[in-house]
Amino acid sequence: MTSSPVSVVPVEAPKEEPLELSLLAEVEKNQPWICPASAKSIRTVNPIRAIVDPIVANMKTGEERGDGKDLISLALGDPTVAGNLPPCPVALTAVETALQSQGHAAGYVNACGVPAAREAIARFHNAKSADAVVIANGCSGALELALTALLDPGTVLLVPSPGFPLYQVIAESHGASVVHYRLLPDQNWECDLRHMEELLGLYGPHRVRGILVNNPCNPTGAVFSRAHLEQLVAFAERHRLPIVADEVYGDLTFQEHPFHPMACVASGKVPVITASGLAKQFLVPGWRVGWIVFHDNVQGSLREVEAGAKRLAQVVLGASHLVQMVVPKILDSNNQELRQWKADLKLTLEEQAKFLSLKLKDCPGLEVKEPQGAMYFILRIHVSKFGPAIQSDLDFSSLLLQEENVFVLPGIAFGVPGFFRVVFCGPATVLEQATKRIQCFCERHFQAS
Repeated sequence: MTSSPVSVVPVEAPKEEPLELSLLAEVEKNQPWICPASAKSIRTVNPIRAIVDPIVANMKTGEERGDGKDLISLALGDPTVAGNLPPCPVALTAVETALQSQGHAAGYVNACGVPAAREAIARFHNAKSADAVVIANGCSGALELALTALLDPGTVLLVPSPGFPLYQVIAESHGASVVHYRLLPDQNWECDLRHMEELLGLYGPHRVRGILVNNPCNPTGAVFSRAHLEQLVAFAERHRLPIVADEVYGDLTFQEHPFHPMACVASGKVPVITASGLAKQFLVPGWRVGWIVFHDNVQGSLREVEAGAKRLAQVVLGASHLVQMVVPKILDSNNQELRQWKADLKLTLEEQAKFLSLKLKDCPGLEVKEPQGAMYFILRIHVSKFGPAIQSDLDFSSLLLQEENVFVLPGIAFGVPGFFRVVFCGPATVLEQATKRIQCFCERHFQAS
């Protein structure tokens, strides 16, 4: 039997890599390994950081300064930080009970929230049903959910100026943009409806996706009257625009200034997305439970946005199960202990706001408008009445920290140059010391004309 001839396949010698490619590979190997950030993350910029961080970098204790002036912060919007405003006791007791519930609060929850919590929130906001509620990680998370469901790249959201910078951060992160409508300082910081009309004419109603209204207001401390809210509803109805109502401060208003929920005022006329939460109204900002409520006041108008928000909620799988379990007790309007606690809190905040505003009225070069609610107010700085070292609100804030170790936020951080914001949550003794230092500072730099 003859064997088949064996075919020999010639093996090519490996080709040598051209010298220039070899050198290039060696150079690349020695280069820093940098993973690029996403376009969305690059767009996500909080403008307040660029303003505040240089000021914060100069903070020192009284010992470090050598003059014994310990830092007094009237800047941070956390009502719990000073310890004089403890969290709602009903909330604390409810959490203790939930922790002992044989692990029922330890598991995952529906992405839109625990049914009992959604039902309680729906009752609290007079919503049509619990299905209109989506629970999120704090009110900031609720706002992100609402705006992400509402805005597309290239679209526009009308937001107040002065206002909370987060609205701009969220919108621009998603490739949308904000356009600021003016608030009128001489008219209780009401929305400038004429300016809003001009903005719509400039950008076009098809590009503008909605109006954001913050009431009670940060940073002004203003509370809108029902009559003004009705004007806003009429504007939105005329231009067929939904309203996103940031009502995180809710009924934290003072005696002569009742809170009117936007959804109640707009009922049957304009769709409203309400954003709120536990943080400010119950003094538990670290618990991170907020929500959005869809008030579809025009049949079917919010159907697509609501469905979109519920799809987006699947990404984070809900807020804390433990805290959601206590929401029904915290929002129980029939609980007398809870009602008394809230009344006492509002009275305390009002007294502290009046004390702070009254004392600061004595400071030369400053103009004060008493707040009507929330936890803040802003003061006008008459820069022309101060010496050459103070040419802006940023100069005022930086120099105040440097000389008196009192930290306030410059108005430019909220889009309103020439003002600064103060928080009145701290103890009366701290507020009094702060006002003395601010007065000394103003008297030192004031130049009478």
